[in-house]
Amino acid sequence: MPKRKTENKRLDRSQKKPEKLIDKNDVRIDGRKLDELRPVKIEVGVLGNADGSAYIEQGKNKILAAIYGPKEVHPRHLALPDRSLLRCRYHMAPFSVEERKSPAPSRREVELSKVIREALEPSVFVEYYPRTSVDIFIEVLQADGGTRCAGLTAASLALADAGIPMRDLVVACAAGKVEGRLVLDLTDVEDKGGEVDLPLALMPNLNGITLLQMDGDLTVDEFEKVVNLALDGCRRLYALQKETLKSKYVVKEAVEE
Repeated sequence: MPKRKTENKRLDRSQKKPEKLIDKNDVRIDGRKLDELRPVKIEVGVLGNADGSAYIEQGKNKILAAIYGPKEVHPRHLALPDRSLLRCRYHMAPFSVEERKSPAPSRREVELSKVIREALEPSVFVEYYPRTSVDIFIEVLQADGGTRCAGLTAASLALADAGIPMRDLVVACAAGKVEGRLVLDLTDVEDKGGEVDLPLALMPNLNGITLLQMDGDLTVDEFEKVVNLALDGCRRLYALQKETLKSKYVVKEAVEE
């Protein structure tokens, strides 16, 4: 009996939602302005056993990305004669959300694996490594909205860390509409309680969008504003990506000296 009461309390706590997600001064529930990113921390080369790796914390999101390859394709009949095979596995750990998630891949994870792979593929010179595979693993350790975008940002850095030739880094950020206001970098509560969520991935140097999805309805004017907001967020994150990569090699040079 006591155990059942505890479980009920936990459910009640998770089901409670704030009355207002944005106050009258346009301040969101986590204290951010409408066009403000969550605090971001990025590291590369965090896993010794992978060819390339990256770790990102964006707000409460904690995500690891690892790269293996280019390597021989198994099974061999999947090998492509003119380019490398890019494979991606996006997975949420059972402990990444409040209610324990099944470790088996869900339909959402299979879909996001495909979406992330297709967003990263234009940035990689896959034609340099025919009959090989490059495997991308994205593990969500803690989730709080925007995991596909944060996972994409980390995976692109991990590819660069693995030394795989790339046209540009891919960076992703979401924008949306919450309580009638256009906001940047939605949390899980804002995503579920808001009207629109628009994830976008960008190769900033080439000015190429590799991912654009939208849930909800916007006017043409609102759509343009939300896309520009997401693009601005991507460019800010791109600066952090470059700084993170540079800092890894600057530190090594300083040690060698």
